[in-house]
Amino acid sequence: MTDVAAQSTNAASATPDTMAWDSRARRVMMIYLPLACFVLILLFPFYWMAITSFKPNAELLNYKQHNPFWISSPTLAHIKHLLFDTAYPTWLKTTMFVAIGSTFLSLFASTLAAYAIERLRFRGSPYVGLGIYLAYLVPPSILFIPLATVIVQFGLFDSPMALILVYPTFLVPFCTWLLIGYFKSIPYELEECALVDGATRLQILRRITLPLAVPGLISAGIFSFTLSWNEFIYALAFIQSGANKTVPVAILTELVTGDVYQWGALMAGSLLGSLPVALFYSLFVDYYVSSLTGAVKE
Repeated sequence: MTDVAAQSTNAASATPDTMAWDSRARRVMMIYLPLACFVLILLFPFYWMAITSFKPNAELLNYKQHNPFWISSPTLAHIKHLLFDTAYPTWLKTTMFVAIGSTFLSLFASTLAAYAIERLRFRGSPYVGLGIYLAYLVPPSILFIPLATVIVQFGLFDSPMALILVYPTFLVPFCTWLLIGYFKSIPYELEECALVDGATRLQILRRITLPLAVPGLISAGIFSFTLSWNEFIYALAFIQSGANKTVPVAILTELVTGDVYQWGALMAGSLLGSLPVALFYSLFVDYYVSSLTGAVKE
């Protein structure tokens, strides 16, 4: 009896260890390993851009004698060439100006449209919202030719203002659709109480709805800023002079001469051009996450 009791005690004490090991192994296989693979795949392009930016040309062009995934003799020659021998600072300022201008214009228009569709409740408002979203699905490769004609007629060709006025054509539809869903989650009783107190629709929008919709507005702003910063087709078609080009177009058209690719300067320009977007995300990531989880709940 004593031996049986001892064996039962040993088996009982061994069970939690086995379960703990099994749970730990399952956690590693199901969570940490896929997460590590995801992070590796996600960050590898930035790592490649970084090491290419600091590699001398001898290492870039000779992979037989140098490790392609590491730097033996780092140099700042590519970054110096990019910042001081090209118009990259001007391209960066133009891109920032275009992205901020188109973002504010798109947010202003989409906020008014989304509030009118969701809160005023006029006849056919759901179909209007659906039609606005369907406009977002039209590819830019179809629209840039008629838009180019309009831009030339208004005398805005080869001007950053052309991009600021054109980018909302694909930013406003999606932002409107996004804000409609966010306004829908805000309790309508708050606005009804304000209407009873004599507030106008604009006062309600400015003092009640917009403060509660800040996470949704920031989410739409992040989306608009990112698309405006990375847009290529319209910037390539509407901008001709090198001084007015945006970063995505300029680093491809100005840093490639014939069949010669300045890989160090190209990667340095891409890396520096991605930093403002990464900084923008990091500053407003809390608002972005809260916009995905919903607004004020009743």
